[in-house]
Amino acid sequence: PIRQIQFTHSHCHYEVLLFVNWRCIMLFYSFFKTLVGKEVAVELKNDVVLTGTLHSVDQYLNVKLNNVQVVDKQKYPQLLALKNCFIRGSVVRYIQIPSGEVDTELLQDAARKENAPQKSS
Repeated sequence: PIRQIQFTHSHCHYEVLLFVNWRCIMLFYSFFKTLVGKEVAVELKNDVVLTGTLHSVDQYLNVKLNNVQVVDKQKYPQLLALKNCFIRGSVVRYIQIPSGEVDTELLQDAARKENAPQKSS
């Protein structure tokens, strides 16, 4: 499967397409756990964009949001009453995260380690 993640850091926009394997998912699971309590925007594959406070994330990258607001209120008035929601990871297109919450060096180091050739025993 392919997953996408995007974030902005120091006015530079990053978008990463990931050919996901289980270890890579666990890397991002660990990363997203550090963002619990932070404001995020989640764009779904059906083009709905929701903002809210990240309440939790699981190993399948399903997320729970609190204090949810829909970005395009006129297009999706049926979502205005939504306050909390569970979003299945497979329907997420992007998760936008606060730029100040991204340690790009740590993320790059983790990605390098993930992509390093495996030592044979």
